[in-house]
Amino acid sequence: MAWENWTTVTEFVFKGFTDCLDFQVTLFVLFLLIYVTTVIGNLGITAAVWLDSQLQTPMYFFLGHLSFLDLCYSSVVTPKMLLILLSERKTISFAGCFLQLYFYAAFAITECYLLAGMAYDRYVAICNPLRYPILMSKRVCVSLLAGSYAGGLFNSVVFTGFALRVSFCGPNVIDHFFCDGPPLSKLACSDTSLNQMLLFAFGGFNEVTTISVILISYGHILFTILRTGSVLGKAFGTCASHLVAVTIFYGSLIFMYLRPSSSYNLGRDKIVSVFYTVVTPMLNPFIYSLRNKELKNALKRTMGRMIISLPKW
Repeated sequence: MAWENWTTVTEFVFKGFTDCLDFQVTLFVLFLLIYVTTVIGNLGITAAVWLDSQLQTPMYFFLGHLSFLDLCYSSVVTPKMLLILLSERKTISFAGCFLQLYFYAAFAITECYLLAGMAYDRYVAICNPLRYPILMSKRVCVSLLAGSYAGGLFNSVVFTGFALRVSFCGPNVIDHFFCDGPPLSKLACSDTSLNQMLLFAFGGFNEVTTISVILISYGHILFTILRTGSVLGKAFGTCASHLVAVTIFYGSLIFMYLRPSSSYNLGRDKIVSVFYTVVTPMLNPFIYSLRNKELKNALKRTMGRMIISLPKW
């Protein structure tokens, strides 16, 4: 069936946001500024975690990889979106479309599991501080990270593989700004019920599993704080940024994917998609560094080192 796709549809056309040229230019400038901020912020955190000796702890290990993932899945979507905003021919090849779908799904699902790993790390740090060096050893951290990537890549292979089984015989205009599952399914000439079932089954499992880990972890943290009084109140404050990021990310994903296809509204869904593919990756560096003096100081030190290392003319 996949080979039939190649002979019937060789490219897709993005409908994008609007046909008004002036508004397209305005959106281009806005999204370009957001993307530049995203790249600078996430690269800064990744570099700080990698280079600063004071950030060599499990919490910052995971935070560095979260910034890397935010940068990756934003870069899968945003550069192409910027290109189509200024281009008269808003096309993407068949292979390019499904590559974009694959990498977007892989990075997004990996982030779900990584956020769960970060919640578990905070649980161990606050509820079992004496055993923290053992329970969150380097080996455990690497295993949690590897499991996150394995889960993301496996799910993405399944989703993309079954999407390729669907026939596309025209029209080929995607009412969206990137190749996502729901708008692609609208163009299918064959039955997509199996794809919908897989999306609910795998998506539901991913969301329920990772959200359960997060809720259980923070439930234990809250119970520990209430039991010990205000001693750990400051420690819980350091978790607030993680909770904000989790709420924004999961709220958007659940709204987009875990609902019947009959409720899809592509105009409204495009706005939600902009939020979690473009805006959220920009916000995360600010969310995690706003109340974190250690990270802000590390960013200043890293920036200072980079300035000093620049060639002097």
